[in-house]
Amino acid sequence: MADGGFNTAQSGNSAEFQRHAFDPWMQPELFRGVLIRRFFAFLIDLLVLSIPVILGVIFIAMFGVITLGLGWALFWLVSPASLIWAVVYYGASLGGPHSATVGMRAMGLEMRTWSGEPSYFVLGAMHAILFWISVSMFTPLILVISLFNNRRRMLHDMLLGTVIINNSDLATVAEPHGSY
Repeated sequence: MADGGFNTAQSGNSAEFQRHAFDPWMQPELFRGVLIRRFFAFLIDLLVLSIPVILGVIFIAMFGVITLGLGWALFWLVSPASLIWAVVYYGASLGGPHSATVGMRAMGLEMRTWSGEPSYFVLGAMHAILFWISVSMFTPLILVISLFNNRRRMLHDMLLGTVIINNSDLATVAEPHGSY
């Protein structure tokens, strides 16, 4: 194995070792302002996630009043339903055609894999799960790791091999420079 174990086109294999698709030194506009945009996108997503949960709690409370307290037994469903709703929301929105949640789309962000491919449902769901696990286990200070890398990736981004980029600048980066 003269190629160090990597399959390359030179060795006759069709699979080729691919580096990161988004280079922060060659394409800095893709990473400019990503952290602050991620913060505001997170707040927007929290609002989107909390509205159905609040409506469900109000419904259960009113149902409990109507049933003279028997309906309040349904409050135990709020926590598991909230978790399922959050995983489905992140999986469906990050795995959708825009590869972004509602908050990320509002802030002009998009999630891609390290090789530049769009996200998919399982990756989006795991992204949310790993985020909540890492923040709850290591405190929110774990988010500081994003200040010390060029792609502004957080711990859960690194573990999953994803990168958050400015999608408004993606089209301008892909366009060829110069006149033909």
